[in-house]
Amino acid sequence: MSILDQIDMKNHIPVLPEEVFSYLNIQKEGIYLDGTIGLGGHASSILSTISGNGRLIGIDRDKEALEICKERLVKHGTNFTLHHNSYHNISKILKSLDIVLIDGILLDLGLSSLQLNSSDRGFNFVTNSKLDMRFDKSQETTAKDLINLLEVNKLADIIYKYGEERRSRIIAQNIGKVRPITQVFELLEAIEKSTPPKNRKKSISRVFQAIRIAVNDELGKLESFLNSFHLNLKIGGRAAIISFHSLEDRMVKHAFKKLEKEKIIKVLTKKPVTPSFSEVEYNIRSRSSKLRVAERIL
Repeated sequence: MSILDQIDMKNHIPVLPEEVFSYLNIQKEGIYLDGTIGLGGHASSILSTISGNGRLIGIDRDKEALEICKERLVKHGTNFTLHHNSYHNISKILKSLDIVLIDGILLDLGLSSLQLNSSDRGFNFVTNSKLDMRFDKSQETTAKDLINLLEVNKLADIIYKYGEERRSRIIAQNIGKVRPITQVFELLEAIEKSTPPKNRKKSISRVFQAIRIAVNDELGKLESFLNSFHLNLKIGGRAAIISFHSLEDRMVKHAFKKLEKEKIIKVLTKKPVTPSFSEVEYNIRSRSSKLRVAERIL
């Protein structure tokens, strides 16, 4: 059984697939960039639709995901390139390909099933793995480094800012008391000591989210992208962004509003598109997803 088959068995399902495809308005000879291509769920549909004169460019920070993605995509066509990089470097990547403007950009800011199901990367709190949480394994700083080396006050700031967790101070203090922490369950124990049983799971999720965001500088890279993505789109080209928590969605919303006020883009989703009840039943991971789409007009 191939790695790809194993991933398929774990129900790797793209989020809001029909909505993304419809809003991107895929053209047969268009050039499309998937900046968080992951295992290629959305990209497979794009590649299956464009002609041999079209092109798909895939970017991801997770090298292992790219290897699996390539195996998936070759079943649908060969007119694609994959790049181990970050989507905020889109201009440099396009320049290296001698491409100036493209027809569409997609970002799915959620974790892939490969990352969530990993038994040794620390993205979930069900498996007692090492605290890693890096998207790019060549990056030096891990979750373990951040948790053990930061001052307690700075760790609390991260938990509050990126996790929106009200009990950030007491959680950080209890983490500080039991450091060094190297394993997921050790972190869980510190969080459990700091939170009442009611809604404890939400607090755990917020802390893990905050640490993951900080380790990978997720919001910094998103901000960089939002400041310049429109420069890479043709007139009529579209950008579709799927976010999974309020921090990301707020950033996308405000960036789109600013560019619309400057008459550079037109926002096509006045309210974010959310998954249908049936999609959430079929794919529980889609439940918090929000899609916003904009079209360049100037």
